[in-house]
Amino acid sequence: MNAQFKKGVLELCVLTMIGRKDYYGYELVEEISKILEISEGTLYPILRRLTEEKYFETYLQESSEGPPRKYYRITKLGKEFQKDQFKQWMEFNNQIETLIGREIT
Repeated sequence: MNAQFKKGVLELCVLTMIGRKDYYGYELVEEISKILEISEGTLYPILRRLTEEKYFETYLQESSEGPPRKYYRITKLGKEFQKDQFKQWMEFNNQIETLIGREIT
């Protein structure tokens, strides 16, 4: 997949997935990579920035497999931002579909 396509939609994917349930970083990389292959180096800057912008908050939770894990939880501000981003994505997606159609001939 074109890396720029992936880069453009990854933030919305992260917001939406954490909006559904709390994740720790590596767990989120694994889940997203089932559909879009990404690396931890791609995801952590997004998590850090969205946390600094108050869209996520973090907490530590004990793990039976090692040290406590840092979980990310979406905030009320993050939910509003996710809804706005989703709306913009749908508008963009519809505009592109109008331009190029669903099928390439």
